[in-house]
Amino acid sequence: MIRRHPVVLAMLCTLLAALLGLLLRPLTPIDETRYLAVAWEMHTTGNWLVPSKNFALYSDKPPLLFWAINLVWLATGVSGFAARLVGPGFACLAIWLTARLAHRLWPEDRDAGGRAAMALAGLTVFALSGSLTMFDVPLATAVLAGLIALDAAGPGGWRAWAGFGAAIALGVLTKGPVILFHLLPAALFLPLWSRNGIRWRVLPARLGFAVAVALGLVALWLVPAAIAGGPTWREAVLWHQSAGRLAESFAHARPWWWYLALLPVLGFPLLWSPALWHEARQTSWRQDRGLRLCLIWAGAALALFSLTSGKQVHYLVPDLPALALVAARLGRNAPGFGLQPAIIAIGLVALAAAVAGFGPLPLRVRMLFDPASTFLAWALLAATLCWLAARQRGAAGAMILSLGLLLATNLLIGTTRTAQVYDAAPIAARLSAHRAEGLAFTGAPYHAEFNFAARLTEPVAELPDPAALRSWAALHPQGLIAGRTDRFAPPWPPRETIVFRNRDYGIWSVADAPLAERNPQ
Repeated sequence: MIRRHPVVLAMLCTLLAALLGLLLRPLTPIDETRYLAVAWEMHTTGNWLVPSKNFALYSDKPPLLFWAINLVWLATGVSGFAARLVGPGFACLAIWLTARLAHRLWPEDRDAGGRAAMALAGLTVFALSGSLTMFDVPLATAVLAGLIALDAAGPGGWRAWAGFGAAIALGVLTKGPVILFHLLPAALFLPLWSRNGIRWRVLPARLGFAVAVALGLVALWLVPAAIAGGPTWREAVLWHQSAGRLAESFAHARPWWWYLALLPVLGFPLLWSPALWHEARQTSWRQDRGLRLCLIWAGAALALFSLTSGKQVHYLVPDLPALALVAARLGRNAPGFGLQPAIIAIGLVALAAAVAGFGPLPLRVRMLFDPASTFLAWALLAATLCWLAARQRGAAGAMILSLGLLLATNLLIGTTRTAQVYDAAPIAARLSAHRAEGLAFTGAPYHAEFNFAARLTEPVAELPDPAALRSWAALHPQGLIAGRTDRFAPPWPPRETIVFRNRDYGIWSVADAPLAERNPQ
């Protein structure tokens, strides 16, 4: 199977590991819970133009991921499990497109696509991202589609340039103009790696045509959405969520060298292979157009994202296929490359987990990983994976190591209290039962963590201070309030306390409040 159908094997293994993870762990707060809430509100309101979060206009992300979830729901009905299949589906598509791009870059190497597919599935960060309901793996599919179109583009070839514009539009609808960070450098330097003899002098006209196609396709959504969303939404989408984010991050501000320090994590375990580094030193990168493309693609993205203010690990997920392609190309002369440093690192982590299973744990950690004996099981699984990866070697060994670690970690989550502690369902059930009396959240910004799980059809009020609490309580004498107990909270005892995200959340009823707290004066 590995030799005959490596691309299919990589897709099936990625899908299986992701599906088992969906069965073992809840939606991850606050990102996955928020995005399913937005998709749910799109479903319940029927408004596919302008997304909403907690039934207020939502400008942080474009609608494509929410469209994809709702298209799945058209076939399956509303289901959290069905919605969470969208992420693994895009991951499989990205693996297939990576194999296609490898075949185009190195047509003489029949096995390049299979090696690239397994290498991408063997990148731990990609395996994790592909199991989540997030935007970065769908964005990776748009990037790969754009590069395939660029590879087909020539001095004429207007159809390929239209395809490149369509890929840009797909990326904009997925995550906004950030698609240009991933695609534009490869397009601007196309004469350096193209096989079709395109010259610098014809490039501006071809790029201008592609951008016009992209703008036209995006306008089919953006123009009616801007009219429906109003001036505040327009300003947020056209400035704050695009150029504004690049100039000054609203969150996740980190120093310029942050991604450089994270490269060993982003490239684990492939970047930990001494054999691949040896091949990289021996290979003439200037004579290999595919390697030149990967260097331009990933190197420019790394530089551009390093210069922006906000940084997150997953921002570079769309560029991980470049690393997989490099590993596939270098691996043609070392198909059985070893991963000894990565295996040793995992072995040390497994040893630490085994020791933790025997020793006393801090209270918050013990609340998550109960019973602690599961640490021993995780350590045993990790050691087994290290043995298998050492025997299989190459891209297949990396795939065993990464997908196996993802599965082992999901087993650790699903067999301990972690799954319960991070599950929004217990609090959502209380909110759902009292939705008719009014619902509120106090003490912190509300990210719609419970809207999907509770299937809410009305917004949850946010109460940031005592005055807002008293005013809301006066209007909702039987209302229910949820919020963290270690932040601003109602000054009367909660009916119950539920641990969520490893913090205590209280459930208060306005009916239990002293009369003074129900008086807006």
